Amino acid sequence: MRKHIIYSINLTFLAAMLIIFCGCVGLTDKTGRLLDGSSAADKTVNIYRVYSSSKSDIEVEIVVNKKNERSVIITAKDFPMIKLRGTYPYDDGVFYFTSLDYLAGSAHGWNEFSQELYGTGKMILTGTGTLEVTEALEKLQITKGRIHRYDTRITGNEALTSIRNRYDRIAALTEWMLTAGKTKGQKIDVFEKYWKPVLFPEAVPQKNRPSSWQQGGDVFRIAEDINWNTSYTKRIFPEELISVRDSGTLLRDWEEALSLIYLEYEWENFLNLFSQKLILNKIK
Repeated sequence: MRKHIIYSINLTFLAAMLIIFCGCVGLTDKTGRLLDGSSAADKTVNIYRVYSSSKSDIEVEIVVNKKNERSVIITAKDFPMIKLRGTYPYDDGVFYFTSLDYLAGSAHGWNEFSQELYGTGKMILTGTGTLEVTEALEKLQITKGRIHRYDTRITGNEALTSIRNRYDRIAALTEWMLTAGKTKGQKIDVFEKYWKPVLFPEAVPQKNRPSSWQQGGDVFRIAEDINWNTSYTKRIFPEELISVRDSGTLLRDWEEALSLIYLEYEWENFLNLFSQKLILNKIK
């Protein structure tokens, strides 16, 4: 029994270290699914790929589950944190999007959730394959999720509530960010480099802070070991984000779910990848 406990602890620790040092979404995906056993849930039958000089590479997998039911998984290289799932195409090629699956990690652990999708597409898999979205995708309710924070694993209703609350905060944040006029379509590292000093000047080196972030008479308050400039918060942020930033909650969202913030900010650009009929090349 003692050996089993030690082995389990070591496996979890090893997975966490791999995520921290590699910083790779793909590795996080494999590690998370390895630990919970879901890596064997789907078996890949066929793979199709879209190549374009002006778009992120898009890949379509035809998978089958243990009940021998087929479905499709669509991914895009520049958005590796998500997978779009849909029904297997009918004889006329029509299929229905069912969910958006999100999984991404950070030095603190990882977040995982499934969100219902509404939308319709058409996919032809014989001869020269094609893929098109015929009814715009709409994100609906988050139905399940899991959180792994350091050595703590949160599941069930507790995780679902936490993820939904975080998603609502991120939606409010990105709605405001999108009004600031910064050009979209940047890679995530460029996105992080620009926005972190704006959102959290107290958490970056002095040389990277906005020149006007501090003014005479500004009031500061300590929360989560950071001395927040609450006057800067009131000058810059909308009312619904003031307490979230000054409590340190927004910084925690940034540190633990940067890729989700990036995804929400770039969602329209992601949808634009499917704005026209795409040619599918079968590679498996």
